[in-house]
Amino acid sequence: MEGKKRVAVIFGGQSSEHEVSRVSAESIIRNINRDKFDVVMIGITKDGRWLTYDGPVDKIGSGEWQAIAEAKALSGSAEVKKLAVPMNTEACETALAGASAGNIFEAAGVDKGKGAIDVVFPVLHGCNGEDGTIQGLLELAGIPYVGCGVLGSALGMDKAYAKIIFEKAGIPQGRYLVFNRKQIKQDRESIIDQVEKTFTYPCFVKPSNAGSSVGISKAHDRGELIDALELAAKYDRRILVEEFIDGREIECAVLGNDDPIASTVGEIIPGNEFYDYNAKYLDDNSKAVIPADLPESTIRTIREYAIRAFKALDCSGLSRVDFFVHKETGEIYINEINTLPGFTSISMYPQLWEASGIPYGELIERLIDLAIERFEDNKREFDQ
Repeated sequence: MEGKKRVAVIFGGQSSEHEVSRVSAESIIRNINRDKFDVVMIGITKDGRWLTYDGPVDKIGSGEWQAIAEAKALSGSAEVKKLAVPMNTEACETALAGASAGNIFEAAGVDKGKGAIDVVFPVLHGCNGEDGTIQGLLELAGIPYVGCGVLGSALGMDKAYAKIIFEKAGIPQGRYLVFNRKQIKQDRESIIDQVEKTFTYPCFVKPSNAGSSVGISKAHDRGELIDALELAAKYDRRILVEEFIDGREIECAVLGNDDPIASTVGEIIPGNEFYDYNAKYLDDNSKAVIPADLPESTIRTIREYAIRAFKALDCSGLSRVDFFVHKETGEIYINEINTLPGFTSISMYPQLWEASGIPYGELIERLIDLAIERFEDNKREFDQ
């Protein structure tokens, strides 16, 4: 491709991590090299409307972008107006009737031809963004995009299935049980009995599909376990119960496609009892230590496990892999993988690469190049 590449940064989305996505996107847009890339900003509202935005970047993180984009959409062209309605309304269904996946971007105000999108950076955390859904849309639209493909995204988002893959790959992890929402409603007592026979308190309860520690609880007794199961069931139909590991929380960043590399490792020292949503985004009493104060052999093993997990889930582009290192034994346990981790300038993923010699702006550029590389590598030929 000659000249500047046109990058569409998509943010917001219909998930519990909508606000986190906006902050990540604002940081990426501020740091992308404008000498090499033209940026198109597309926001997805909480009710599912796609809106192009060309206002001040500092209005994205605060959420003020939406009112500006809506005002322009109402006074703009018919193509922009098409998606300035909820996705599930009859009006929107009519507007998109017979349209291809690529027309969604046209309807959002992004023209083809001279203004065609070269690559999409979907800065969407959690469900409906990090779980393979938008990745499938982009595959159908035939547009390169940053990050993992449909399979890697879906597996990485679903903690229960990721655990099955990690086990097959020989990566140590804690014990766990999986239940569904109907079981909890219909047979809660037997579930509690099963949990108490398998684990001692405390234990962790979390939705299988969620991110940023949304819906996660640490249950210290039967009463808290009941509350934790009900909370997790609000966010997903499948619920994980995991044994408590008295470990240090260690994170490692992975970058690449078929031959990924791993960063140095960092330690999260949570200000709360565990690294929950408040500790990640609202409080300022947690801290990150990069590199983590660990034996060199432990760091090597964590980096090896991170790459193994990345490959086992068929990931591409980027992921952050989270581990526990037991405080007494030093044993390493994988916790989870995040296929589109937080991307603010103070998030662990870019910080880990900064400490490993790849600054924030260069990291964005590498991810865009990896997206195009993967797109070319995935091309298929069909008999006519």
